[in-house]
Amino acid sequence: MSIAGYAGLPDLPADRPVLIAGPTASGKSELALRIAEAQGGVVVNADASQVYDCWRVVTARPSPADEARAPHALYGHVAWDAPYSAGHWLREVRPLLQGADRPIITGGTGLYFTALTQGMAEIPQTPAAIRAEADALSLPALLADLDAATAAGIDTANRARVQRAWEVQAATGRSLRDWQADTPPPPLPLDRVTPLLFDAPKDWLTPRIARRFDAMLVAGALDEVAAMLPHHDPARPAFRAIGVPELVAHLNGEIPLAVARDRATVSTRQFAKRQRTWFRSKMRHWHRIHPLD
Repeated sequence: MSIAGYAGLPDLPADRPVLIAGPTASGKSELALRIAEAQGGVVVNADASQVYDCWRVVTARPSPADEARAPHALYGHVAWDAPYSAGHWLREVRPLLQGADRPIITGGTGLYFTALTQGMAEIPQTPAAIRAEADALSLPALLADLDAATAAGIDTANRARVQRAWEVQAATGRSLRDWQADTPPPPLPLDRVTPLLFDAPKDWLTPRIARRFDAMLVAGALDEVAAMLPHHDPARPAFRAIGVPELVAHLNGEIPLAVARDRATVSTRQFAKRQRTWFRSKMRHWHRIHPLD
């Protein structure tokens, strides 16, 4: 399959890893697969929700048919109740950077890409007791305990990011900002890769988001969430994947499916907005691309 059809797409030297970032529903996985088919390489996941083995449809993970077209890595390999963070991902991606196949790393989790290209502090794991304490606190309570420098450097509307900063501070006695100041060199500096960022204007992306969630429902997203309903725990990251809380609410009889669908598309649009904000701030030097269709 051709990799033409993208405005702003630069030359893609076959000996350089490719990074493909962008907001949800922008077409990152399709481009990664096209590159792998045309030039060779392994498609590597950089999406925090797509690591979980319980979700394929609801997180738009590559289908079995897609996975048969090219090698894929770090998709659906983590149990729903297992701890997983950017640090886990970074440790798992390192061996793939030295493999025989050129990595084509794609996803929408900006923190994974900054850890990869800018480095990440080696912070000790959080004890279970401290995580349980953090789970019980409200977002405002977590924020109130953070130092100003750390709070200024994270998305304060993202509970997972805020809670992580709180846990680091509680567990180590040092702020997340202090740990970040001791960051080691990155595994894959930006000057050694071809970094691509989907430029996805709101008026182009919004209808794609709605169409994709409708396609997920047709493909069995509701059945997928129903299968996990006995294990549902809103405090676990796996159950915070977009679309899951809304479909859980429907399955619990709280809202009609049409309302769940509408809420999920709104949540996805809001998430895409936060992603675009992150990318504008952190990825100013990436090649901006856009599908021509």
